[in-house]
This record gives sequence, structure tokens and C-alpha cells, in this order.
Amino acid sequence: MTEQTQKCSFLHRMKRSIHDCSGEIVFGMSDGVVSIFGLVAGMVAGAQSGNVILLAGATAAIAATVSMMAGVFLDIESERDEARVEAKERAAEIHQDPDSAINKLIGDLQGTGLSTKSLDAIREDMKANPLAIQKFEDAVAGEEETSAQKTSPVTHACWMGVADFIAAMTPVIPFIFLPLEQAKIVFIFGTALLLILLGIGRAKLGERPMFRTVLETCAIAAAAAIAGALVGLLLS
Repeated sequence: MTEQTQKCSFLHRMKRSIHDCSGEIVFGMSDGVVSIFGLVAGMVAGAQSGNVILLAGATAAIAATVSMMAGVFLDIESERDEARVEAKERAAEIHQDPDSAINKLIGDLQGTGLSTKSLDAIREDMKANPLAIQKFEDAVAGEEETSAQKTSPVTHACWMGVADFIAAMTPVIPFIFLPLEQAKIVFIFGTALLLILLGIGRAKLGERPMFRTVLETCAIAAAAAIAGALVGLLLS
């Protein structure tokens, strides 16, 4: 395999991985930017030093990233464990009484408009291979495993972590390089730009109205910032 072919293969896998984990990426960015934006807004209202804001924001960003990664991993693992147990139980039911399973399946299909000839053919096929009932039921219910569901929970968790950390650090970065007063301004405009881009991404991903989705994304973050600022003012 040539270097060019390896590069194309890597880019293809990366693109597929991002596509399969797009939900976690969007959710991670939303969670990261909203939570840390609110925290930094509160710190800006009450803190007198940029170093304090930087320490609190970076610490919270790292802690939130680890927490979200663990949450996504455990959630996906639990869902897959539950699905595996349910599939095992259903296979045992079919093995124990295949005739009842076949009759139930045919009864469910009778209202779909299939002809008697088709139903009889399905019945004969299922009698020859009763365990195919389970796959047939999943196909009819639209429960086939998608490529995103096949992706490793570790991959989902990693993309969640990357997205969450990048978004969470966006409100914090200005306080690394700029004096406090300048950092306050850049922090607001930089976070606003990220929120607009995130809203556009959400709209395209979910095929939602662009303006409404951007406004909704910004409004949620603004509410978090206002709450954080009020707490900061009260405590200071």
C-alpha cells in the first residue's frame, strides 16, 4: 500500500468516524461551551484576576470533559448490554416455542397488505429456520444496527471528549494571552462566534431552520452566562 493510499484510507476512516459520532460531537460542544461560558461569566463578574478565571475555567473544562466521556461510554455500554440480553431472551423464547412465535409474526404481518401466498411462503421459511424470526422482526421494526451503533463506545467517548474540551476551553483561552479587561471582551465575542457556528452545524445536521436553531443555541448559552454573572455578583 502506497503512502498516498494510506493517507486516503486514513482520511476516509476519520471522515466516517466523525459522521458516525456526529451526535456526540454536537452534544459535547454544546455542553462544553454552555457550562464553561456560564462559569467564566460568573468569574468575570466577581474575580479581580485573570489567573483565577483561567485556573477555574481550565479545571472545570478538564473535569467536565472526563465526566462527559465516562457518561457517554457507560451509556452506550449499558444500551448494548440491554440489547444483547433482550436478544438472548427473545432467542430463547423462539427456541422454546417456535410455532407461537411464527403465528404471532404472521398475525402482525396480516395487516400490512401482504398476500396470503406471501404470508404462507414466509411461514414455511420461518419453520425451516425459526431463529430467522428474530432478524425478521428487527428488520420490520427498523431496528437494524447502524454504522454509528457499530462504532466502538471508546470512539464515541473520545469524540465527545475532544468536542467538549475544545468548546469548553474557548471562553477560557483569552485569559491565557490577554490582560483581564481585554480578555473579557474577546471571551464574549469568541464564544458568540463559536455558538453561531455550532447553531449552523446543528441546523445542517438535523435539517432544522437555520435562524431558529442559531438563536436557540445562543439563547441557551446566554441564559447560562446571565445565571453565572448573577451568582458572581451576589457572591462578590
